[in-house]
This record gives sequence, structure tokens and C-alpha cells, in this order.
Amino acid sequence: MRGHAHIEIETENKFKPDLDSARDEKIELMKINWGTGLVIGMSLFMGFIIFLVVKMTTNSELNHDLVTEGYYQKEMELQGNIYAEQNTAAMTKQITGEKTVEGYVLQFPEGYDPERITGNVFLYRPSNKQLDFDLPLQLKAPNLLIPDNRLLGGRWNITVDWNYEGKRFLFKKQISY
Repeated sequence: MRGHAHIEIETENKFKPDLDSARDEKIELMKINWGTGLVIGMSLFMGFIIFLVVKMTTNSELNHDLVTEGYYQKEMELQGNIYAEQNTAAMTKQITGEKTVEGYVLQFPEGYDPERITGNVFLYRPSNKQLDFDLPLQLKAPNLLIPDNRLLGGRWNITVDWNYEGKRFLFKKQISY
């Protein structure tokens, strides 16, 4: 019996293709040492980063401007703004604002002669710098109306930079219109 079983194994191996040697040849062709793999991986990563940088800098839809124009000049004015904000904080009554049908009304506190108030109101739209605008303060009454047609719905930062009898005040408020 032993011989008979031995013959079957031989015939089985005789007709069976040599898959092991073909697989070994493919593995030999696909072998990459660790240094080559590292260089390929780093090259792919660097290529990806370069692609992202080129894509981001050449895309005209992305705006890379500073948030505000004259950023460094505004930085130099910071100490003066701190003093003006301290003057505003020391006031007994503050400027108030209210949304009305006509627009947004800034109400200056009583005790200040509206005709002697000078300065300007800056409205800053964080989402679109083309909507930013200034209004000069030339008051006849203790309130200032910002017209509804100038304000789109959304967030606005209002800065009232005003002087009264040589003293500077700075009022800032964030509103949702």
C-alpha cells in the first residue's frame, strides 16, 4: 500500500503547477528595502504639501487680506484707544443702541450737548469688508440714526470714536441686525 500512495503523490505533484516559485518571483520583484520606502513616503508627503500650497495660493476665491486695512497703524493707536475706553467706562450713563423700523439708533447720554460732540461711527462687517462704512458725527439731537438700507442682516461691530470738550471717548458694541 505504501507504494501505491507514493505514486499518487508523485502524480499529484507532477501535474500541479509550481505556484510557489512563481509567487517567490513576484515577491522578489516587489521587494523594496526600508530606505527606498522611506524616500518614497517622504516624497509623496512633500508632493501633497506642495500641491496644497500651490492650490491655496493660486485660488482666486480665497481672500488672504488682513482682517482690517492698516493693521499695524491701528496697533500703534492702541494706547490712545485704551485711555478713550477708560473715559467711556467712567461715564455715569453709556451710549445705548436700539433697532427700529428706520434702522439702528445710537442714543448718546443726557448731559452732553449734541452739537459739541464730534467724531465718527465706524461699522465693521466681519464677513465682508466691502460693507464696512464710516458716518461722521454731526448731531443736532442726542441720537444718531444708522439707516436700515445701509445695514444688512447679520453681525456688525460698531465703534463710536468721539470727542467732547477735548476729551476722547471710544464706545464699542457688537450687534446682530
